[in-house]
Amino acid sequence: MAHLPESFETRMQRLLGADFPAFQQALQQTPPVSIRVNQQKYTPEINLSPVPWTESGYYLSERPSFTLDPLLHAGAYYVQEASSMFLEQALKQSIDLEQPLHVLDLCGAPGGKSTHLASLISTDSLLVSNEVIKSRATILAENVAKWGSGNVLVTNNDPRDFSRLSEFFDVMVIDAPCSGEGMFRKDPQAIGEWSEENVILCARRQQRILTDVWGALKPGGILIYSTCTWNEAENEENMAWLAGQENATSIKLEFEASWGIVRSELNGVEGYRFYPHAVQGEGFFLAVMRKGGEPEEENFITGKKKKYKLQEAGKKEKALVQDWLENPEYFAWIQHNETIFTLPESLFEAADEVYQKLYVIYGGTQVAEVAGKKVKPLQPLALSQHLNKSEFATFDLDLEQAIRYLRKEDINLGTHGTDWALLQYNGYSLGWAKQIGNRINNYYPKEWRIRMDLPSELPKKSVLE
Repeated sequence: MAHLPESFETRMQRLLGADFPAFQQALQQTPPVSIRVNQQKYTPEINLSPVPWTESGYYLSERPSFTLDPLLHAGAYYVQEASSMFLEQALKQSIDLEQPLHVLDLCGAPGGKSTHLASLISTDSLLVSNEVIKSRATILAENVAKWGSGNVLVTNNDPRDFSRLSEFFDVMVIDAPCSGEGMFRKDPQAIGEWSEENVILCARRQQRILTDVWGALKPGGILIYSTCTWNEAENEENMAWLAGQENATSIKLEFEASWGIVRSELNGVEGYRFYPHAVQGEGFFLAVMRKGGEPEEENFITGKKKKYKLQEAGKKEKALVQDWLENPEYFAWIQHNETIFTLPESLFEAADEVYQKLYVIYGGTQVAEVAGKKVKPLQPLALSQHLNKSEFATFDLDLEQAIRYLRKEDINLGTHGTDWALLQYNGYSLGWAKQIGNRINNYYPKEWRIRMDLPSELPKKSVLE
């Protein structure tokens, strides 16, 4: 590891005292590897060491080649840093997750917290997962589609755009862009990019982000704020500033002392710090704040018919595809040009408002493209938690076939036909192929395909098996 900046070391010595040598030593060690399982897809017992602050996180003994694991591409799990999974405790201890909620993940890419949120909220809750950088928003949409929950809208907007959705969200998660001190072990390049000047710039940018989006949080709503840095300017000081500026109060979380998380406090605001010598994870900070006031009853406009941006699918088009999802009556079937997608019916009004006010790049579950009587199932349908597999011919691939399919190469199913085929690995959906006689057309999205050179020997099994 590169030499740590002197002013950073001085500050960490002040923060950690006698623990500083252990902290220094931890930064020289190999970072732990952790995953979070999609419990809506993968249900077998898992014989891995659990991450203590979440019900679905596990540590691996070493870092495998995740790219060559078909279950990763099937959305059966997500590779995520363990400390950041503490989001689960923040959410469970601050709000009733049984209620239908509007949740915002403001800085969502690449998708760790968004897929985690999607697993924790109810099916009648709407998650808006945003990313300001377009290329990263595309990756976010891919990971959301693979997770397959179907109640997420992926947006590509600047934080200030959310002022158009006044008092819309019950919960906001802001994993703010930061100076990255907590990533020094994992990403040595972060050391070279660090400076005291950059810390100040980050702290100011974080305040600007908080100011831009605060109006979109309902009175009484919850803000979960996090960074992957340790300095007070970006963490406790910003939360104390928010408390004074916006009438926000700190929510105290309870947890086991054995977890190794360090409590901090400034002006009545409590935060939670993760240090690599004390927890099996990277550097992380989290705080939970409640906005002042009480939420108002939602007023529904009566009289004049509202003009919707989302258009319902035609009866003929809907009839062609509605049986492709389980419980089709639960969903609103929406058509944009030739594409049909679904959202839970109960979320139609809220989703339409988001479509009216923001730039949505992906929504719900993309089911099919329909042109006349020609129907093409789309990749997100294959990975949906609501897919009705009984409507399709399914083929289970071995590991070598699955890797070839995910590389968008030709494979032979050993059958004849002209139907759409759902290709699986160990029973977990990977995507579509079209049978043309004794060969198939591979419809795996080219932008998702595995590009890495293959090793001489493939892994024997998935990390979950």
